[in-house]
Amino acid sequence: MESGDPAAGQWNFDAENRARTPKGVLPPPRPPAALSPLTQEVLALVAQRYPNHFGDLEPFGFAVDAEGAEAEFARFLETALPSFGDYQDAMLTGQPWMWHGLISFYLNAGLLDPLEVCRRAELEHRAGRAPLNAVEGFIRQILGWREYVRGIYWLFMPEYATRNALEAKGRLPDFYWTGETDMRCMAEAIGQTRRHAYAHHIQRLMVTGNFALLAGIDPAEVNEWYLVVYADANEWVELPNTHGMALFADGGVLGSKPYAASGKYINRMSDYCGRCRFDVEETTGPRACPFNSLYWDFLMRNEARLKPNPRMAMPYKTLARWEAARKAEIAAQAKAYLAEFGVSGAAKAGPS
Repeated sequence: MESGDPAAGQWNFDAENRARTPKGVLPPPRPPAALSPLTQEVLALVAQRYPNHFGDLEPFGFAVDAEGAEAEFARFLETALPSFGDYQDAMLTGQPWMWHGLISFYLNAGLLDPLEVCRRAELEHRAGRAPLNAVEGFIRQILGWREYVRGIYWLFMPEYATRNALEAKGRLPDFYWTGETDMRCMAEAIGQTRRHAYAHHIQRLMVTGNFALLAGIDPAEVNEWYLVVYADANEWVELPNTHGMALFADGGVLGSKPYAASGKYINRMSDYCGRCRFDVEETTGPRACPFNSLYWDFLMRNEARLKPNPRMAMPYKTLARWEAARKAEIAAQAKAYLAEFGVSGAAKAGPS
């Protein structure tokens, strides 16, 4: 804020937070954490008692005390915050950390104070070391979104967790646990989740979450997966983000529209599609990107529910121009993919 008004005259710089990473630009390196004897002892104990559970114990890269959490945050301020704003939504193959703060683990565990990290990020901008779009975006995720999600949880739980506005009943595919899929974006997001118990917000929302939304997977199964696999997944922060934002299972309480997208969005924000066996430009056919047919099939299945939403007007105008044969072809393609991926129990269509 500047004298009671938003800095630079804007409340929100989200439009400046959506850049794709330019070719040849890589995120700053993240040094491996030094493991204390106690940490090594705990890792050995977990390996002994839970040898077949999801996830890899090594490499283990988290801080385990306040001093280590502070060192992680200081590293972020110095090396990553200046570019965080530009590339916070971007994804790169083999780059799990990007320019993200990696402090949600410590905030949720009480090793860092949310207001203090916001104040320190603001000081970086005022000192000329970080641009406004980076600092505003960082603060908005914590002071804005994180606190909003906390309010949703405490206001509407426990009933909130049982909502299923889109009547999604599908089974979670096995590749959510194995990472073994030809969809490069899903393999990357799930693979790094197995290795690091981490994926950033766009991978969770627009890759794994988007697929679950489009495929009509039962929200209870999706919520359980997110709660199990991520190191920062306390239920109060995980469930509203997954249930409301990713799956729209709350019918619009947390967000005003479903965050549904075809493969074009993933292609715009990542380098995944160029390395995929599926063709992101194709909607039907043997090499068609599954996200494309699933996206349009999702809109057709839920037309009665979603078409009245003014934020969904553009895709439904496109859909209205298509012939019945084209719609049937896309629906058949989506059905075939869901069968291939083992998503039994298709979501019901909305009421006519």
